[in-house]
Amino acid sequence: MEPAGSGFPGVEYNDKKVEKGSGELMLMKNFPSIINKDSSQQEVREYLRTISKNERVKKPQFHAVISTKFREHNKEELTSIAENFMDELGYGKQPFIVVFHNDTENNHTHIVSTRVGKQTGKKIGDSYERLKAQQALSRVMEKLYGLSTQEKIEKLLGYRYGSLKQLELLLERNGFRLSPNKNDEGALDILKNGAWEKTINAARLNFSSQKKDSRTWQLKAILLKYKELYSCKVFKVEDRRAQEGVFPEEKHNENWKAKIEFESELQKKLRDVFGIDIVFHTSDKVKTAVNLKPFGYTLIDHKTGSIYKGSEIMKMNELFEFTSDVIDKRLFESLKDYNIGDEASKQVLLEHLKRQNPDHIPKDFMLFETKKRKNKEIFGAVRSEVKQYLRTQNVKDVHIIKSEDGKFYAIHSKLHYVGELEQLIGEKDYQIFLNPAENHQQVSVIQNEKLSKELDRSINDLIFQFNKSSGGTGKDPREEEQKKRRKKKNR
Repeated sequence: MEPAGSGFPGVEYNDKKVEKGSGELMLMKNFPSIINKDSSQQEVREYLRTISKNERVKKPQFHAVISTKFREHNKEELTSIAENFMDELGYGKQPFIVVFHNDTENNHTHIVSTRVGKQTGKKIGDSYERLKAQQALSRVMEKLYGLSTQEKIEKLLGYRYGSLKQLELLLERNGFRLSPNKNDEGALDILKNGAWEKTINAARLNFSSQKKDSRTWQLKAILLKYKELYSCKVFKVEDRRAQEGVFPEEKHNENWKAKIEFESELQKKLRDVFGIDIVFHTSDKVKTAVNLKPFGYTLIDHKTGSIYKGSEIMKMNELFEFTSDVIDKRLFESLKDYNIGDEASKQVLLEHLKRQNPDHIPKDFMLFETKKRKNKEIFGAVRSEVKQYLRTQNVKDVHIIKSEDGKFYAIHSKLHYVGELEQLIGEKDYQIFLNPAENHQQVSVIQNEKLSKELDRSINDLIFQFNKSSGGTGKDPREEEQKKRRKKKNR
């Protein structure tokens, strides 16, 4: 698909998605009444081309994608976000379409419009458009969901940190970046996705070193207890998405290297249960993921808003076991989104991954029990597609796997669901699945009985119709004739 063009290829691209059933036209705004949801893609493209006639604008198409993490927002919510986003970005009065796509792991919408102003005939300014888009989206999310970026920054600045490095780490873990201000040496800018959010005075930052107090001993007690309950094996998560997203000629840049993170089940449980975030530190001199090993760690205690040097709580090597195992970031994030409720479902999911890609099987300790519950919408979609799969064997994202204890599980690889088949489809359908031959015989007997009854009914109806058409009483004509003969004889 071309990113832009005078022919508005984005309309054709999205129309093909709709035809295939993987897209849905959610909104057409600011079009004349003759151009509506029943119009052809050619009519929509021709209208956009007509109002975009400006010799200075060679590529008038505006095409944006708004994506959510997996299924965090449904199609209606994403449509509302897209509509408000266009208002914030200055395209609110332009004709545009919003098409929802469900063909990937992430729900997302495509927005197609024109960069030539409908009323002015001039090009809409697009300088620093990527930064403007990030800022516009932040304002939309705050407006619709109350996610105030400024409030979040103020809360983080209120933490107790002992150095600028610790503050920088805290901001980074929450999606922000600290950068020197270009106009003032004593000022620092806080950025989010490259867009400026706030400028702070470095001299006014309140540093405070953390001393051993009652909370320090509490943290150590928590670490010691949960170390025995959950896996403390640390593995590497390799993120190459930034490199994959660049233009082909940039992919072979020697300076590119994957971003490496360190994860373990123990870390996840500490974050989820106690708000304790453990961040490992590595040297920039080590370039390969295999040889990369942390030299220390920082503990961020979100409950009390404090940051500690990890060794002050507990020595790193006493708490964690480091491995050389590596997993791709995209796969790791999708695995964390599965509803892994127990050891059995974890092993079933591992078996599924083994069948899909035998050369890259995650280790057992890379899958965390999440107890995550899927909402009604996702559960309903999974149940519907699993039942369809059992009827047709033709749903690519559904997989049925038998566990070691003999139970059957259903896995939906796109909706990240794993669960017992019987609980999903019900006992009756599960028994039919287990005994298809017996069920077929039962169906045959029922069908034969039904056919026999229908045949008897048809014969009776035929006799009745025959007699009725002859003016008779609906009785056997031979019997009537015999009665008449007996009456004559008696006379």
